[in-house]
Amino acid sequence: MPSQPSDVSYTVPGMNTQDSRRIIELLQMRLHSLNDLHLTLKHIHWNVVGPHFIAVHEMIDPQVDKVRDMTDDLAERISTLGGEPDGTPGALVRERTWDDYSIGRAEAIEHLGALDLVYTSVIEDHREAMKETETSDPVTQDILIEQLRGLELFQWFVRAHLESSGGKLSTRGATTETDAADRAAEQARTQP
Repeated sequence: MPSQPSDVSYTVPGMNTQDSRRIIELLQMRLHSLNDLHLTLKHIHWNVVGPHFIAVHEMIDPQVDKVRDMTDDLAERISTLGGEPDGTPGALVRERTWDDYSIGRAEAIEHLGALDLVYTSVIEDHREAMKETETSDPVTQDILIEQLRGLELFQWFVRAHLESSGGKLSTRGATTETDAADRAAEQARTQP
């Protein structure tokens, strides 16, 4: 469970401190999520193997860089609202509501299958935060919308590897990263 923002003694003009505290709380969880995502992406970058190694290896690094930029935007918004961003590993592990990425050294398609589920979770939570800030803080909402644009694009890059020519997504219905990895590998073995 996220820690409560420390007492906010000031915020941006036109916003009350109660709304500011709630937005800081939302942004802190988004910060944890994106910090976790950029570490997961780097983990995949280091542990991908197989015939599509170089394509996935090189596709991931620009995503890492963009996601890191997103974390900086969120941390700076937290500070702007009068909060104190917490980017420490301890806070991330203590406050997150998800498990560590579960795939180690694996074929590119397996990592992409698991990564599809990771992106889905991050995007869904980002969308919820975006909806919650619509009335109270359209500036924060704008930041989240821009980040969603990038995250959804990155998921499309991943999904392009997981989609059959008939439009079927191999990870459809998967509920765990391992299941998604297995389904992606199975589709890759059976499609021409």
